[in-house]
Amino acid sequence: MNKLFGLFYFMFGVIHFGYAQEDVSVQDGQDEAMASVETEEVAVMKDTVRNFKRVKLDGIAAVVGDYVILDSDIEKTLIDLKSQGVSTADVTRCGLLGKLMEDRLYAHQAVQDSLLVSDDEVAATTERQIQGFVQQIGSMEKLLKFYKKEDEASLREDINEINKLRMLSEKMQGSIVEEVEITPEEVRQFFNKIPEDERPVFGAEMEIAQIVKSPKPTEKEKQNVIDKLNAIKADVEDNDASFSVKAILYSQDPGSKSKGGFYSITKETGFDKTFKDVAFSLKEGEISEPFETQFGYHIIYIEKIRGQELDLRHILMQPEISQKALDDAKSELDSIRSHIEEGKYTFAQAALNFSDEKETKYDGGLLRNPTTFDSRFELTKMDPTLYNQVRNLKDDEISYPILEQDPRGGGPKYKILKVTNRFDEHEADFAKDYLKIQQLAKTEKQYKAIKEWMDEHIEETYISVNESNHECDFANNWVKN
Repeated sequence: MNKLFGLFYFMFGVIHFGYAQEDVSVQDGQDEAMASVETEEVAVMKDTVRNFKRVKLDGIAAVVGDYVILDSDIEKTLIDLKSQGVSTADVTRCGLLGKLMEDRLYAHQAVQDSLLVSDDEVAATTERQIQGFVQQIGSMEKLLKFYKKEDEASLREDINEINKLRMLSEKMQGSIVEEVEITPEEVRQFFNKIPEDERPVFGAEMEIAQIVKSPKPTEKEKQNVIDKLNAIKADVEDNDASFSVKAILYSQDPGSKSKGGFYSITKETGFDKTFKDVAFSLKEGEISEPFETQFGYHIIYIEKIRGQELDLRHILMQPEISQKALDDAKSELDSIRSHIEEGKYTFAQAALNFSDEKETKYDGGLLRNPTTFDSRFELTKMDPTLYNQVRNLKDDEISYPILEQDPRGGGPKYKILKVTNRFDEHEADFAKDYLKIQQLAKTEKQYKAIKEWMDEHIEETYISVNESNHECDFANNWVKN
């Protein structure tokens, strides 16, 4: 089972900061770089004397398609892992080289298959990362010193190249596994093949239900937001103001504000339906009228249309919620809580009749784990905020109203919570843990699909490994024995 639980690393490993695609052309016969060259040093003497000095240069470790991996890329990756606090005790140079080659094979084939990423998408990701780095390390000057860069432009260029490689790699991997499905019979066979003494143990879990009251703004507050969005729209259209700058200044969407409101979406992207409907009704360069979703009011600007994919920017604004509306929502939940405890109705009935959260009200208020989509939350893997809200609740106890800001960008809301079921740590049971076992079985099937893809494309792609690395025990047939 150790192999099984290591699948995620193989499939979705992280490409770390510190190495980049090199624009180096390598001709046949040049793919093994010289480890050193002899440079001539002329001494100033009476007689002409030539002294030779060996100088270590950065050699080529491997070439995969259009990508070159330098020896320094391997060293930088190891340094990066250490700087991120990752244990490198079991990390070998050969293992890192194999991982870098995998990433570049994915990226190379993504380009061949026209699975491209836009420059704006890459730049937006880089901007978000740099802001996070600066916040973490203290200043841009310290960041440049840490990564040994002379200026911000060269740092951005390096990170852009890294992000483009990573995003291409992720697109290719996603394309490989997106069609993989698993049948109930395959799940059963997968489980039965696991020896009893090797079956996974699942930690203590709980099921949680909630009832939510979302205070409503007044019509006047709604109109104020609509007027502000219309003013922004007019300024962009009439005065060539920057939509991106406006989004940074005024948008209340935490997921895109720092990126100038940028998103790249398709019709399959898991966004609000109304948002997608408006976005796909617009032409390139057009700005929508203000419209409402569950998160507030938006305007959308279409930056680029690429087939079935849109590059867009949006601004989200939420109407002000008065303190009276908040107090009324809290008071209503207090009454609902009292009525449940008095036996007037069950928690599930109250959720159906009174909760404002459509995603949970029709299921008795039951929350879904965003990772597994199951109703169970493993205690050691729960969101810390949610865990702290329920950890002291006893059986059948209902929390007092809790004020919470919507992390997706919606307005404030009150909620009451109840732990509806508890499960002790236990060995995997096919009936009770079917969804978890199904996911493990699907992961193994995805792993096999990745492995088959890898074997096939290694054979048909130009790959050269420096002779000094031929002794590596690679997981894939990079040397093509």
